[in-house]
Amino acid sequence: MQVFFHVVLPTTTVFVIGYILQRLRFLDVKSISTMAIYIFLPALVFTNLYEATFNRAFAILFVFAIFLLFALIVLNMLLAKLFGWSKATESASMLSSVFMNSGNYGIPIIYFGVGEAAFPYAVFFMVIQSLLMNSFGVYYASRGTSSFLHALKKILKMPATYAMLAAFLFQVSSISIPESVYSMIDLLADGSIPVMMVVLGMQLASITGLEMNWQVVTSSVVMRMFISPLLAVLFITVFPVDPMLGSVMIIVSAMPTAVTTTLFAVEFDAKPNLVSTITLITTLMSVVTLTILLNLL
Repeated sequence: MQVFFHVVLPTTTVFVIGYILQRLRFLDVKSISTMAIYIFLPALVFTNLYEATFNRAFAILFVFAIFLLFALIVLNMLLAKLFGWSKATESASMLSSVFMNSGNYGIPIIYFGVGEAAFPYAVFFMVIQSLLMNSFGVYYASRGTSSFLHALKKILKMPATYAMLAAFLFQVSSISIPESVYSMIDLLADGSIPVMMVVLGMQLASITGLEMNWQVVTSSVVMRMFISPLLAVLFITVFPVDPMLGSVMIIVSAMPTAVTTTLFAVEFDAKPNLVSTITLITTLMSVVTLTILLNLL
């Protein structure tokens, strides 16, 4: 129970605060989310990757993200063929089970549950996951209605991508950042985690329609909450890694469905109510599953 009270409860309490605020005041979540994505998040990415010592672990984390992506995509394709799902239903399942909430939820859980030393790994994985979500996620949400160019444009609009590249460039160059400038960036980075956590609660409060397709809901929940972390364990077994990095891999793979996938489902009419239902269920379940997982780790 100590893990629950020291890690999971403080994190979920902030989500609840954001949820209650949105229910009481009906704020424009999109505007607040945009502020977090374009101001706070890039600062968090830049400072953590700029200060990180890049080594083999980051390359392994990148390979793991690709492995997890394609493993879950293949599982979804097999289930779609087995149950005869329509393209829209398959897309909803893809969005719900392949893409996890490694940002708003994953980063604070890793920070409080694993420690500050694991933080750069969590931030790096979040950036990679965002790139994959804005490419493969857009593709599966849109299918024939949108081109690869549309997905590419989404990636190029992500400020976190440029923050990551800037961190790499400053690390390998001899250019020093003025203390006053870096202090300002660091100040924004410090505010990013609570802002992102509150935004998640507000996004969950904005979910309106639900759809209970039990076949899809059950399979997606099982893939996202149970099969995904088991795939992480399999990867770690085959490719032995540092225990701390292994913990990060297992935790991020056990995160609930990313709320962003609901926005994709709405934009491209890929059964948004079904995606919202799975997002809500996995987020609620995560309070229990993450408590158990953190205790085991």
